Amino acid sequence: MLGPDKSSLDLPVWAWWVTIGIAAAVLLFDIVMIARNPHVPSTKEVSIILSAYVGAAILFGLGMWWLEGGKLAGEFFAGWLTEYSLSVDNLFIFILIMASFAVPQRYQQTALMWGIIIAIVLRGIFIWLGAAAIARFSWVFYIFGAFLIYTAIKLAFQGESDDDEYEESWFVRWMKRTFPSTDEWSTKLITKENGRRVMTPMLIVVMALGTTDLLFALDSIPAIYGLTNEPYIVLVANLFALMGLRQLYFLLGGLLKKLVYLSIGLAVLLAFIGVKLLLHALHENELPFINGGNQVHVPEIPITVSLGAIVVILGVTTIASLWKSRRDARLGISQD
Repeated sequence: MLGPDKSSLDLPVWAWWVTIGIAAAVLLFDIVMIARNPHVPSTKEVSIILSAYVGAAILFGLGMWWLEGGKLAGEFFAGWLTEYSLSVDNLFIFILIMASFAVPQRYQQTALMWGIIIAIVLRGIFIWLGAAAIARFSWVFYIFGAFLIYTAIKLAFQGESDDDEYEESWFVRWMKRTFPSTDEWSTKLITKENGRRVMTPMLIVVMALGTTDLLFALDSIPAIYGLTNEPYIVLVANLFALMGLRQLYFLLGGLLKKLVYLSIGLAVLLAFIGVKLLLHALHENELPFINGGNQVHVPEIPITVSLGAIVVILGVTTIASLWKSRRDARLGISQD
C-alpha cells in the first residue's frame, strides 16, 4: 500500500546523519580503492558502477513514492534529472582542466574523486544557505528566477566557451604563486621535497575542479530549489548526481562532442525553471510594491508538469544532437 501523498517532509535529525554517513562511507571506499590502484578504468568498470548509482537513485525515488507519496517523489526525480543534466555540462570544463594541466590518465580518477568531494562540501553549504534564505525571505524566489532566466539567455546565445582552453581561476593562480610546489605527479596532495612540504600538481588540479564546480552550483542550486522546497531532496539529488560524475567522465569522454545542442537544451530547461520560480514568487508575494504586498493569483506549474517537461527537453536535446552528429559525420563535417 502506497503512503499518503504528502506535501512536505518531516524527517528526524538522524535521517540526515544516516544519509550523510552513507555518502561519506561510499566516498571513503572510492578514495581507498583508487589510492591503492591508480588506473584508467575500463568501459565495463565504469558502466557497472554508474548503473549502480543510477539504480540506487531510482530505488530511492521509488521508496520515497512508497513512503511519502507521488508529489515528493516527483520532486526528487525532477531535481535529480536536472542536476544530472547540468553535471554533464560540467564535464566539458573538466575535460579542458585535465588537458590544461596534462594530468596523466592513471591519475585522473584520483583528481576527479577529490574534486567531487570538494564540490559536495561546497554545494552542501550552498544548499543550507539557500534553505535559510527561502525560509526567511520569500522574495528570494524572484532573485533565483531572474538569475536562471538570465543564465538561460546567456547560455542560449553564447553556448559553450569559444575557447578550447581552460582559464585558471584567481584562486588557483594565487595558490601557485603563494605556496611551493613540485612537478612530480602522485596520488598525494602534499609531499616532501628537499626536506620541506610542497604542493603536488594533484592538489592544484583538485582545487581547479572544486572551484569550477562551485561556479556551476550558482546555477544548479537555484534551479533545483525551483522544483522543490525540501533541503533534504536537494541534498540527496545532488549527492546522486555528483557521485556518478566520475564514471560519466570516463564513459562519455569523446561522446560529449556529439551533444551539440546541449547548451540550447539546458538554456530551455533553466528558462522553464526560472519562469516556474517567478510564478511561485508571485503566488507567495510579500513585496509591497507588487500588488500592494498581497498574493498575485497566477497559475503555478505542478511537479508532474515540471517532471514531464524536463524529460521532454532532455530527450529532444539528446535525440536532436545525435541526429545532427550522425548527419554531419555522413557529410564529412567536423564537430570541432
